[in-house]
Amino acid sequence: MLQIAPFEKHVEEYDEWFDKHPFVYESELSALRQQMLSLPANLLGLEVGVGTGRYAGPLGIKEGIEPSAEMAKRAVRRGVEVVNAKAEKLPYRDIHFDFVLIVTICHLDDVSEAFAEAFRVLKPGGAIVVGFLDRNGAIARSYEERRNYSTFYRHATFYSPTRVKSMLNKTGFKELNFTQTLFGKLEDIDTIQDPRPGYGEGSFVVVRAVKK
Repeated sequence: MLQIAPFEKHVEEYDEWFDKHPFVYESELSALRQQMLSLPANLLGLEVGVGTGRYAGPLGIKEGIEPSAEMAKRAVRRGVEVVNAKAEKLPYRDIHFDFVLIVTICHLDDVSEAFAEAFRVLKPGGAIVVGFLDRNGAIARSYEERRNYSTFYRHATFYSPTRVKSMLNKTGFKELNFTQTLFGKLEDIDTIQDPRPGYGEGSFVVVRAVKK
């Protein structure tokens, strides 16, 4: 509940962040979109933790789950069908989706369990796409330093790409492909950045992996 409460109470502040940081937001979308371009068209997808629909909407994802009712209301207005649920217990049958998107895993209670649930609902050959702040990157480090004063990151847990890779592999995902963006400090990003392969330089990392 600690992770959900700030998003219930501060929806307006959360949503305004994207408008105040348009180049950061568009750079993240660009990296996510690049990984999703490799997926065939007309697939059935789900965003886990859809929030206010800031990612699902532009990426054309029509279904999402979200534990915060206030956040979900905004996602619905952005054209996303939202079910009240948590990442660790998805209300869908096995082998249902072609892809699952999860952004900002730092707010999940149990990332390994969320990956296991994504694996369960994915069809064979389906893909998981995960966007997250690298705990070793400049932006995550700045959030860590101001944790006690942060509305949304007070209880967040940041992960390294190697840790995410380990959890995905342990779950059974294969063929991991990494992309990165957000090079430099948050306040210095004043243009849309092109994503680069790999990780270790950018603060925002996107990994695509396949259920074999």
